Amino acid sequence: MDDRDEDAPVAVSLLRSGKVALLHPAEQVFEDMLAGWSGQQSSRLLSTKTIRARERHIRRFAEFCGSYPWDWTPGDVEEWTTQLLSGPRPLAPSSIRGYQNAVELFCTYLTDRRYDWGEQCMELFGTHPVQVCHEWNTAIHVSDHEANPAVRPLTRAELQQFFDYADYRVERARARHRKGWKSVFRDATLFKMIYAFGLRRREVAMLDLHDFTRNPDAAEFGRYGVCNVRWAKATRGSQPRRRAVLAVFDWTRPVLEEYVTDVLPMFDMADRAMLWPTERQSRVTGNHIGLKFAEYRDELGLDRALHPHCLRHSYVTHLIEDGFDPLFVQQQVGHRWGSTTALYTGVSGDYRNRVLRRALDQALQAPAEEGPTA
Repeated sequence: MDDRDEDAPVAVSLLRSGKVALLHPAEQVFEDMLAGWSGQQSSRLLSTKTIRARERHIRRFAEFCGSYPWDWTPGDVEEWTTQLLSGPRPLAPSSIRGYQNAVELFCTYLTDRRYDWGEQCMELFGTHPVQVCHEWNTAIHVSDHEANPAVRPLTRAELQQFFDYADYRVERARARHRKGWKSVFRDATLFKMIYAFGLRRREVAMLDLHDFTRNPDAAEFGRYGVCNVRWAKATRGSQPRRRAVLAVFDWTRPVLEEYVTDVLPMFDMADRAMLWPTERQSRVTGNHIGLKFAEYRDELGLDRALHPHCLRHSYVTHLIEDGFDPLFVQQQVGHRWGSTTALYTGVSGDYRNRVLRRALDQALQAPAEEGPTA
């Protein structure tokens, strides 16, 4: 029998499971909402990283509004977006969409009748959550490519210059008997592997020795004929995808063999499977890769807009220029659509002129067909 005082305020008298009174209803209900949403996303097997990022966005939006979900309005979304676009460092369109998408998904969860958040809020607060994100106040993805146009593939000359400089840093560190020369060697090899297999930063950082296997149809690469990527980019919050990338450059095997045989054993590692360990027995991070790339880039006087992902762009571009089938390239880099691979392709003027010349020569050499002439 429920022996609560009927005259007690609803906010205090409403009991949760376990008969625990809500002492701070608004805060506790909001936390319960976030916990329930987290569980709903976990049930869909979304990655922990995605779930946590979305929760941070919701907390940030709630802090901006100074209110809880049952008091949010579409105007709050518009004012928040205006703030995100202002200031010395406005967010990119893709980031804005990510923030708005988190709010929309959260509101969709709260307003779903299969959950009782609406009824609970009406009983506690006299109002209920509504969807505050609509097509008229949120960003729409209408452009195929929103990246900085200054971000481009490296030319073959720039790529060779970059790798030569990385090797020079190794030679200089060795000549000076620097203790950390093996880390410099590791970084030089890592950058070459990003390009050799068209990898993202996280994909290369998470590689282990056992991720390389033989390709029976390309015995010349030995045990490094296939790079099995286990930490590829996830889709819609799912777990990391996997793909197998075939070695295509003849220098891949000797570069990896030298590093694995002569340098890697010098690292003191807790996990002997790691391919890119640090002096502190941890993995190299994406942040380290970015900072080291920027250091080499600036030393060489290359465009400051270039970053490690440009090595992946270069891989796609150079394979297309060398005549590889576009579908093969698409599968190598793990794109679901050929149009995505096309965005990565920045073929040189020389390549396009060669294609044009070849097409024109074939047309001129073909027998003329009878028909009307201009």
